[in-house]
Amino acid sequence: MNVVTDAEFYIACDYLTKKDPALATSFARYRYPPRWNRPCSFTTLLRIILEQQVSLASAKAAYDKVLAHTGTLTATALLLLTDEELKACYFSRQKIKSTRALALAVTSGELSFASLPALPDDEVRMRLKKIHGIGDWSADVFLLFALQRGDVFPAGDIALRRSVAEVYGLPALPPVPEVLVLAESWRPFRSAAAMLLWHFYLGSRNRQVV
Repeated sequence: MNVVTDAEFYIACDYLTKKDPALATSFARYRYPPRWNRPCSFTTLLRIILEQQVSLASAKAAYDKVLAHTGTLTATALLLLTDEELKACYFSRQKIKSTRALALAVTSGELSFASLPALPDDEVRMRLKKIHGIGDWSADVFLLFALQRGDVFPAGDIALRRSVAEVYGLPALPPVPEVLVLAESWRPFRSAAAMLLWHFYLGSRNRQVV
C-alpha cells in the first residue's frame, strides 16, 4: 500500500513539475493542489456513484437532497426509501440500482469499509467492482480521495483528459489508452499528477470542488 502523507504529496508534486515541462507550466500558474480527501465510508462511495457522468454540482444536489430526506444517511436508511422517493432526490434509474446494490453490500457484510485501508490497491478495486455500478473510475476515485493512495490515475475521467489536452496542447481530447501511456511516465506519483491536472482544470475555469 502506498498511503501518501502531506509531506510526501508535496515532494511528489515538486518531482513531477521538475520532470515534466507541461506540468511545470500549470504549477507555475496554480501552485500546489489542495489535499482533497473524503472519509472511507458508505456516504463517500455513494457520492462517487452519484458523480458518475454528471457534474459535481448535480451530484451534490442529489446527495444533499437524499441527506435532507433521511436525516442520517446510512445504508439501511437508503434501503428504506422507495424508488419514487429516490427519484424525487434526483436519482436516475441507474443510480437507484447502483446505490441500492452498494447499500445491500454494506448491510449484508459483503463490503466492510473498516477493512479497506489495510488492503492493497488491487484488492480494494476487486472488492468495490463486485458491486453493480462500480467500475474502474469509481474505484480509482475512492482510492485517491478516501484512501489517499499515491499511484492511482483514473484515466477515463473526462476532466483529466481535457486537462491533458490543454496542458500538452493536443488538438483533440486524447483517448484513454493514450492517457494511460502518458501516465506511465508519472509513476510512482500518478496520484499527484492527477491532482495537479484536476487543479489546473478547476483553476482555468474558475471553479471549486463542491
